[in-house]
Parts: sequence; structure tokens; C-alpha cells
Amino acid sequence: MSTATLPAGLTEVGTKHLFVETTGTGDDVVLVHGLGGTTSFYEPLVASLAERFRVTRYDFAGHGRSPRDRELSLESLAAELALVIESRTASGRAHLVGHSMGTLIVQQLASTRPDLVQEIVLLGPVREQSQAAKDATRARAALVRAKGMAAVADTIANAATADYAALGNPLVRPFVRELLLGQDPEAYAQACEALAAATNPDLTAIRSKVLLLTGSEDKVSTPASNEAMSAELGSAELLIAPETGHWTVPEAPDFVTAAVVDFLTTTTLKPDMKKTCACSIASPGCQSRRQQTITMQIRKTP
Repeated sequence: MSTATLPAGLTEVGTKHLFVETTGTGDDVVLVHGLGGTTSFYEPLVASLAERFRVTRYDFAGHGRSPRDRELSLESLAAELALVIESRTASGRAHLVGHSMGTLIVQQLASTRPDLVQEIVLLGPVREQSQAAKDATRARAALVRAKGMAAVADTIANAATADYAALGNPLVRPFVRELLLGQDPEAYAQACEALAAATNPDLTAIRSKVLLLTGSEDKVSTPASNEAMSAELGSAELLIAPETGHWTVPEAPDFVTAAVVDFLTTTTLKPDMKKTCACSIASPGCQSRRQQTITMQIRKTP
């Protein structure tokens, strides 16, 4: 299909029409949002990343401004990410940053197409849902089909963000709510069902350097579940953003931005160690560029 026939604002990616934004120069970084998200989720990150990288972000099929073209599954969304990397990056390989359900998409691609993937950042990373969570996610899909996005937007915006973050920035919850209200109910319901049907990608097949970053108050991607993922990966850096829930970037933009930029611009991991660094006030000997107190667990890449 000729690009002249494309709907305004969309890009032809293989046989798909997706909303894609690219900025900056350098090594390629591709950002993958989660369930209910759009490219706007990453807005606080983009300016800093674009100073060093060529940053591409896109609304995955059926979300945001990208139309739904078929039934969604984890495999179809990973294939879509592969198309984005192959057709929209300069090198045909990219560092990947994913959030929530987007981390499952990244895990799936990294475990099956390592040739496309460089370093990986997983924000609020998730794995295959428990049976109770699968049932709840499918019930959410049914509710959205019956009553629209307004039936879930307020509940998710309030429950999935930390009170501290919402007090510090009163726009956090309205922002999350607006992202959700802008979704097509049927596409969102299908994405819920794709999440509920997803099985665990093989973490042992991932050879990339990985950063796991979650919030201390994240009920979806708990610090304990991130410790378990780190152990399964065998090579990961783990960061916990204090007083932060599941929507990490809008809740803790400075922390997340500093951590992601630092990780992607560091070429090697140090030997196994743990350290805590408080950098909100400059102190002698502190080399971290991160701006809040963090604890990180670092394992050497094999």
C-alpha cells in the first residue's frame, strides 16, 4: 500500500499502520508501552535519551493512535516489535525499554530474536499471571466491553499509582486516567485477554544486559517478584524506585530517567555486589548520576 493512502499520522510498518515517533541520533532505542499506555507514557524520558540515542516509540496495535488490525496475542505483539526494529531503526538492532505488559513483549522478542536486541530495560516487569490474576484480567475485559473504559479508568489510576507520587504531582493520576480513557474498549479488552493468555518467555535464552526497575509500592510488579526474575535471568541489575507504584515513568520521572540513561550508557557491569547511594545531596566519592536514594544489585554478564 502506498504511503499516500495512509491515514494521517500513521506510519507503514510491514503490513501494519502504526503511530510512530522518532527523535535524536545515535544507537537505536525502542520504547514499548504497556496495557493502557501510549507513546506519551515515555514523554519524561525522551528528551534525555535523545541527547545520546535515536529514540523510537510507537503505539502498539489497537492502543493509542494505532488501529486494531487483528486479534492480539503476545506473539503478534512481539512480531510487531520485530517489524518496528527491522524497518524503523538505522542498524536493525536496538536497545529496548518496556513497561508492564510491554516487558512481556520485550522478553518474548529477546528470547526468540536475540539478533535484534541489545541492552534491555524492564520497567515494572511482569511474568505469566497467576490464575487469580488471569481471571481478574479477563473480568476486566468483559467489563470494558460492556461499559467502556470509564468503568475501569479511575480504579486503575488510583490503585496502580502510589499515594506519595500522587501527592508530589497531582497530575499523575489524571494523566494515567486520560491514557486509559483514550483507549478503544474492544482493543483494550483484547489486550487484556492477550495478557491473561500469555505464558512465560524463556528468560534463560536472553543474553542481553538487563535492568529491572520497579516501584517500592508496585502491587503488580513487586520487589520480591523482581528479585525472582533477576535470579532467573542470572545477569541483571535491580533497582527499586522509592514511594513509587506501577506507572513508574510519570510517578518517578527523574529517578527513572537517570537510571535508564545511566544503564544504557554504561558498557560493562561490575562484579557481583550491592550498594546503596544517596545522591539527592552531593557527597564526596559518590559517582552515581541517579538523583534519589537507590539500592542496586549487580551481576556480571556471562
